[in-house]
Amino acid sequence: MPAIDGDRLLRDLHDLREIGQYKTGVHRPTFSRQDVEARHWLAYRLAEAGLDAAIDGIGNVYGRDRAPGRKLLTGSHLETQNHAGWLDGALGVIYGLETARVLGHGIDVAAWCDEEGHFGSFLGSRSFCGLLGEAEIDACANRETGVPLRDALDRSGFADRPRRKIETARYRGYLEAHIEQGAELEERHLRLGIVTAIVGSRRFRIAFTGEQNHAGTTRMAARKDAGVALVRLVAAIEDRFPALAGPRTVWTTGDIRLHPGAPSVVPGRAELIFQFRDTDPAVLDALEAALDELVADAARGPCGVAVVQRSSTAPSAMAPGPQRALRDAAQRLAPGQHQAMPSGAGHDAQILAQVLPSAMLFVPSIGGISHHYAENTRDEDIVLGCQVFTEAAASLLSGR
Repeated sequence: MPAIDGDRLLRDLHDLREIGQYKTGVHRPTFSRQDVEARHWLAYRLAEAGLDAAIDGIGNVYGRDRAPGRKLLTGSHLETQNHAGWLDGALGVIYGLETARVLGHGIDVAAWCDEEGHFGSFLGSRSFCGLLGEAEIDACANRETGVPLRDALDRSGFADRPRRKIETARYRGYLEAHIEQGAELEERHLRLGIVTAIVGSRRFRIAFTGEQNHAGTTRMAARKDAGVALVRLVAAIEDRFPALAGPRTVWTTGDIRLHPGAPSVVPGRAELIFQFRDTDPAVLDALEAALDELVADAARGPCGVAVVQRSSTAPSAMAPGPQRALRDAAQRLAPGQHQAMPSGAGHDAQILAQVLPSAMLFVPSIGGISHHYAENTRDEDIVLGCQVFTEAAASLLSGR
């Protein structure tokens, strides 16, 4: 098996890190100037590696192998969360690039657009898989600025390009590499994780309607405080959910807003965004049923409450064949230093898994930190992971 060039791999990752660098991490939100620059940087590198490189009408970057025969698709994403880490997404893209260089044929490389959800949910990989319609593109807007997706595509120079769609007969499968974004591998002194399944998530925007009034003159017994009603619901969730949760279930109240949000005003409206994740659909169903009951209980209080928005992604199992290829390569190169594990974060692989046999490889995150500029992975783990990834790719291409 040809060896990867570890120095070249790390150099590419560090060069990409400079585009939008923020402290020790990167600020490269989708379709920002820095993100567009990174997409063109990657297209140049893919062409330099001998692939046909292009950026399509949703912002996906592709490098296609010109040789005949079936291929293995690899990929991840280039954009980041705000003021976040330098390896989340970028690692998997550059692994694909290095694997294409080393093997010389059989590898297509993709950088999917907006995995981080600045405009929508997995827009790039869903577009490629035929799961994103024009009406949804029309409706999407940046979650912070409100800029419509159509306008962002136009400003980026991608609006008039066709969106590329998958040719399933071309591919043997899909492989994606990623940092773990958790501390399990590090805590167990392991260097590699072979992903068995990616969690599904369910997300809810819940709104409370009370009565805005003066904080100094409104008697406590007469108040309809939407903020207090919100806090009581969150506390009820924390009491109820542990009995229903699986061993890896997680839930988060990630955004709370009080209106008008002034210290001397009783809030007349309050909103929260709440999500939970698990790999078991039955657990997800039980949690959603419990949440609905708790919301109904809250509605019996002085404030109105309603779930005003629901969204979900389904759990996705990784395919046995690609998992086995990763496991065998890990055992050859790092015997006893790998484990099977689920992914607690969402990834484009869960979209590709709907149309291709798919698998993921994890490398450790130092301190379990991700979505923060302190995110990092040891160089030796980055290099080992890429060698395992490349050997697994070669095995899958050979049909072993």
